[in-house]
Parts: sequence; C-alpha cells; structure tokens
Amino acid sequence: MQEKFQSGFVNIFGAPNAGKSTLLNALLGEHFVITSPKVQTTRHRILGILNEPGYQIIFSDTPGIIEPKYKLHEKMMRHVKSALEDADVAILVHDITQPLEEIKNISDYLKLKVPTLLLLNKIDLVKKKEELETIFKQYQAAFPNWHILKVSAQKETNIKEIVPFLLKHLPEAPPYYPEDSMSDRPVRFFVSELIREQIYSLYQDEIPYHAAVIIQAFEEKTTLDVIKAEIIVARETQKMILLGKGGSKIKQLGINARKQIEEFLQRKVHLELFVKVRPKWRDNELFLREYGYN
Repeated sequence: MQEKFQSGFVNIFGAPNAGKSTLLNALLGEHFVITSPKVQTTRHRILGILNEPGYQIIFSDTPGIIEPKYKLHEKMMRHVKSALEDADVAILVHDITQPLEEIKNISDYLKLKVPTLLLLNKIDLVKKKEELETIFKQYQAAFPNWHILKVSAQKETNIKEIVPFLLKHLPEAPPYYPEDSMSDRPVRFFVSELIREQIYSLYQDEIPYHAAVIIQAFEEKTTLDVIKAEIIVARETQKMILLGKGGSKIKQLGINARKQIEEFLQRKVHLELFVKVRPKWRDNELFLREYGYN
C-alpha cells in the first residue's frame, strides 16, 4: 500500500525587509535567495522547493508589499497578486519591532482566504522575555484565526516548528516538480541575483535601486565557467559611482560576486562585468521585459 504524499504551495508575504528571503533560506537550509538590510531587495517571485520523504513544499518568496512608484514596482506587486491565486497556505512575516498596524494593513491588502501562519520575526531584537510575551498576546488578540509563532529567521530560532504546521494544511497530491528540483528559475537567474546582492552590499544610497543585472553570456568550459554580465543603471553619474576611481569599485564588486557565484555553482568562474546607462529603465516597458520583469 502506497504511503500518502503531500504537495502544495506555501507563499510568503510581508513588508519590505521583514525577513522573507532570510526565512526561505533558513527553511531550505542554504543561501538560496539574496538578502540585504536594504528594502526592496526581492523583485521577482521566486520558488524554492523543499523535497523530503512524504512531501514536497513549494515555497514562494514574493517582493515586499509597497505602494508602486514605477512600472517596476507595479510588476513586483503583480507577483504578489499572482502568489495569492495558487497558495494552499500563506506565511506572513512581520518584523516584531514594527507596529502591529503594518501587518494589519498587509492583511487587509491580501484578503487571505487560506490557512495563515503569522511569523513574528527578529525576536532576538527584543531583549526582555516579558516584553516579548506581551507583544505576542497583542497579536494573538488581533488575529485570533491565525497560527502565530515567534521566530528569528537569521538565528534560525523556532524555524523547525514551521513545517509541521504547514503539513497539517497541505493537500494529498503527487509532487509538482521532480524530486531533485530546487526552483523553477534557471541558473542564469541566480547568478544575476548574486551579482545584484553584492551591489546592495557594496554601494550606498540610490545605486542598488537603480541597478539591474543581465547575464549576456554563460559558457561552461572544462575547467571553469565564463560569465559576462551587464549592470544597467539610469544615469551616467551612477555609472561613475559603480566604476569607482580607476575602476577600483567595479573590480571589488567582481571579486565579491565571483566568490559567491563559485560557492553557488561549486565551480571556478571567470566573471566579466560591464556597465550600461539606460535612462528611466524602471519606467520603460520594453527595458523591463528585456530584463526579465514580465
């Protein structure tokens, strides 16, 4: 007699910088999606697949919910809306140091109709146990129909309590993806994201928000992979900041990104970076499609 198998979609929502991507990395047990202390790091809907004996959970990391200011933002919010349509279970991630009204507004925006798990994240930032319990009770009173957990995605505190809750609500179904799949995205996508992560890490102010990364060539050779990537920015002054004096900044970016990519691919990499200026690309439909924001 065949044992039951569960499979389904668990979609992760929350405000910018609530810790959604850090949570997904913790659930999957590796550095899978990029993270940054800066807001709006995640621009796409990214599937991360957890395969275990008896179940397959397809997690979906979504952009932080914002009021759109550019066409890019509008496309990001469309990813959020599409994630609502196929969710079997919803996870809401909330930075516990932020006001309760923030998650209330997000709840009103999403209008969730599926079992919902509220994660009060970053509990390591609340030093007093009594204060933590008081906050927890406030959220229990405000959201009586939700299951609520206190977690720290970065420290992986109470992360192991999440999957058992999800399995209570996932349907019996065959796996949607082959058991060796980790995502629906190609390797090129993750390489471009790792470069973008280093832009968030290395540059300040507006640069990360005005930059897109496109992989122009990815050649697998016997001893190493040769990767050529374009970094798109909106203004000439941003290009100069990216390059740095005598090209010093772009050189450091290349070193940092290559190290991360080699760790991800488990292979040697030769990485070449180029910078191109495309004014107002974040509001240009043609550019957005070309850069993968469909």
